[in-house]
Amino acid sequence: MALGLFLLAAVVIAIAGVRMAKLADILADRTRLGEAVVGGMFLGASTSLSGAVTSISAASEGLVSLAVSNAIGGICVQTVFLVVADMTYRKVNLEHAAADEKNTLQAAILILLLSVALAAYLTPPFALWVVHPASIVLVAVYIFGARAAVALAKRPMWHPEKTKDTVPDQPESQHKSSQLAYLLVRFAALAVILGVAGYLVATTGAQISREFGISQTVVGTLLTATTTSLPELVTTLAAVRRGALQLAVGGIVGGNTFDVLFLSLSDLAYREGSIYHAMGSRDALLLVAGTLLAAILLVGLIMRDRRGVGFEGISILAVYIGLIALQISLG
Repeated sequence: MALGLFLLAAVVIAIAGVRMAKLADILADRTRLGEAVVGGMFLGASTSLSGAVTSISAASEGLVSLAVSNAIGGICVQTVFLVVADMTYRKVNLEHAAADEKNTLQAAILILLLSVALAAYLTPPFALWVVHPASIVLVAVYIFGARAAVALAKRPMWHPEKTKDTVPDQPESQHKSSQLAYLLVRFAALAVILGVAGYLVATTGAQISREFGISQTVVGTLLTATTTSLPELVTTLAAVRRGALQLAVGGIVGGNTFDVLFLSLSDLAYREGSIYHAMGSRDALLLVAGTLLAAILLVGLIMRDRRGVGFEGISILAVYIGLIALQISLG
């Protein structure tokens, strides 16, 4: 029963994710914010709602490792999804073609967010009204990053070098007739569907963990994180197919920055103290891996290999495979 509901929720997430990619591309044109900003702020956050519900539900039930591993494991697997999208875009390296200063900024913000969370784990236990100050700092840093991305879109201080392989964000004129309010309502409705599906993933994921005797960290990293990240995979592949490359990269990087906020929300839902000090060393290992993957991606966005998946794609796959092998070996 639990496995059947889990698979049903996964299908719902995948279908809703495809439709969100198209709407996000249209919204990028209608709002004139560009694919990178809309991908990072709207698409990234909305496709992450199912993961947010999963982590919050798990934390409220005291399943700390499941909440944390779902959040950070999602960041890791979504970074791998970007490599998968790179493989499907055969013309040139995706990070090269989708060069955009806003995505580079978001990658740097992601590293900063993960570093704050890791610092909270390493510092002495402390909580203010059962919430660790780091949770507040994470929200503040995320807001700063979002405001900086919008400011950079309106008045960029530098641009990546354009080459013959760079694919610029070109708004489509046929979207001008679309009613913005109607588009936003449709987008919000799909986001709600993803949230409900995420709740099913959380409840069934925890039940699968108990029934099969699998550790919460392994279930969170491999099962719930991958399933709740399906919207990112589907929307990224759909965006690449539409030629909205900045949207594809922005959706992943922006979604990852939003996913770090799952820790703040989980900390609020976990009523037995600070969630950062309730997590174990295996959960902290995920934070290290997430930071490493984000740093590799940032280097890739700056270096911009032209052909193939590039050194960053190979390195990301190697780190992720090593992470999974290590988590499984630990039991």
